[in-house]
Amino acid sequence: MLPTIAWDGDDILMIDQRKLPGREIFVRCKTGNEVARAITTMVIRGAPAIGVAAAMGLALGAQRSTATGTKQFAIDFQRLADVLAATRPTAVNLFWAIERMKQALATGVSAGEGVADLRARLRHEADALHDADVASCQAIGRHGAVVMPDDARILTHCNAGALATAGYGTALGVVRGAVAAGKSVHVFADETRPFLQGARLTAWELMKDGIPTTVITDNMAAAMMAGGHVNVVVVGADRIAANGDTANKIGTYGVAILAQAHGIPFYVAAPWSTIDLATATGAGIPIEERAAKEVTHMAGTQVTPAGAAVRNPAFDVTPHRYISGIVTERGIVYPPFAEKLASAAC
Repeated sequence: MLPTIAWDGDDILMIDQRKLPGREIFVRCKTGNEVARAITTMVIRGAPAIGVAAAMGLALGAQRSTATGTKQFAIDFQRLADVLAATRPTAVNLFWAIERMKQALATGVSAGEGVADLRARLRHEADALHDADVASCQAIGRHGAVVMPDDARILTHCNAGALATAGYGTALGVVRGAVAAGKSVHVFADETRPFLQGARLTAWELMKDGIPTTVITDNMAAAMMAGGHVNVVVVGADRIAANGDTANKIGTYGVAILAQAHGIPFYVAAPWSTIDLATATGAGIPIEERAAKEVTHMAGTQVTPAGAAVRNPAFDVTPHRYISGIVTERGIVYPPFAEKLASAAC
């Protein structure tokens, strides 16, 4: 598996997810602003991956800062942090990672460290966040594997795999965990319009791993469930509210309703950093609206009438009542989510 994001000396390399599966090429970021641009344009995407990218972008910005004193260094850091925070509003991991980097800087400044030591501290913190994300995903995979059927026919929506994280994946981490546990696994990957993360990215990842995969269009999910082809659903998350309401890629809400209608368990897999206890319900989660062209065009060809009105919310919110369990690195949280998430956070 090619790395999602990695250091190459003092630069950051990330696989260009817009080009997959046709071309496996990397984008080189030499500045923190270039990392921000990569996040905005979806060179890199997925809530945990965005958080890691932001942390690494701040470390990169620290390396490029020309400040010789800590005061100007902190000003440069904050300016870049603001730029990165403005890239994608829904994924809470982004803001969590930025806050972790701010805390690292504050600790160093309080300790009287100079600019060189602060640079090293920020690089170390970014690397720690990267490695912790991989370890979290592997733990999510182990926990989630337990609730996968022995003959698992898993439907997933969007891409919540290695490409959406620093490595291994959340929803696909559960898939990989089930395979590692010796279970028979077949994945049905929703194509996930309009950006086709399922068709392009999830299928690419699973085929790399040799895991049987069938790509279906989004409007086939009900028929697959009714036909007995699917017996469990696992998706990722971009933000989970305190009551368990979950924001994930647009279309997830509909999949959850279909799963309940067919008596199929619906699991959300996400690291603890995706849980936002400060947001009471899904109504408080900001939903990113992306460019209309992602809907009106496919592969550069316009597929809608000129002048037609378009909506393109990138995410929807699945109410907690449709969720069977939330798989985290700490274990599986079951309903009632408001009580269980609050107690697990203590």
